[in-house]
Amino acid sequence: MRKVDVTDRVWSRVLSQKTSAVPCSQEDNWSDGETQALALYGPLAQPANETLVFAQIGQSLDGRIATESGDAQNISGPDGLAHLHRLRALADVVVIGVKTALHDDPQLTVRLAEGQSPARVVIDPAGRLRNSARLLQDDTARRIVVQAVDKERPDGVETVTLPRADWISAHEMVNALEDLGFKRILIEGGGVTIAQFLEAGLLNRLHVAVAPLLIGAGPQSLKTSAVETLADALRPATDFYDLGSDVLFDCEINTCAAV
Repeated sequence: MRKVDVTDRVWSRVLSQKTSAVPCSQEDNWSDGETQALALYGPLAQPANETLVFAQIGQSLDGRIATESGDAQNISGPDGLAHLHRLRALADVVVIGVKTALHDDPQLTVRLAEGQSPARVVIDPAGRLRNSARLLQDDTARRIVVQAVDKERPDGVETVTLPRADWISAHEMVNALEDLGFKRILIEGGGVTIAQFLEAGLLNRLHVAVAPLLIGAGPQSLKTSAVETLADALRPATDFYDLGSDVLFDCEINTCAAV
């Protein structure tokens, strides 16, 4: 298991890689933990010549992301939450589905790490998101609603109208985000939303943070289509990292986000 140590100098180096490919030489004398941190975050921080779509989900040991009553506030431990905020700091835009927005009313800002908050996108096909949602009020970053209906939004909130069948096409959403100038796209939740991008072949990387607790019942993590046999199951190349309070599965998905 790779123990991650995100020191101030490591994170400063990672953030600097967003704008220029800064090499990590042996002369920097990184510790083992710092080296693992660079291996974990470095691929997400390289200057983005092509679109990079990555996702993060936090879950319990038994694969749940909330209780039956919907309590999901403390699934990830403190180190898992800090990891999520680092991913936000590396992203140009963070995307969530409307169910997550309605239930959690998140801010989607960077608070537990150094770095700028990304633009915020909510996928809201039927216009269910109330205009008082916290992520629409904070104007420190771009705010965007992807919807399939004509609904007025607060001043400063951008809207992207796309057609839908059962769901708005993940391919069309990525195309729309590219047109808005975004290259690093973080799909943060929930599990159904992440699964849509995964099954569309759009995820380059998937982070699954597992916290040491058992919930017993509640919504499952990723709701992908069932396979007939284990031979048909997706088996991504995966590295394992010890974040401290959580164990991270860093899955490299062999797909390309170009659409």
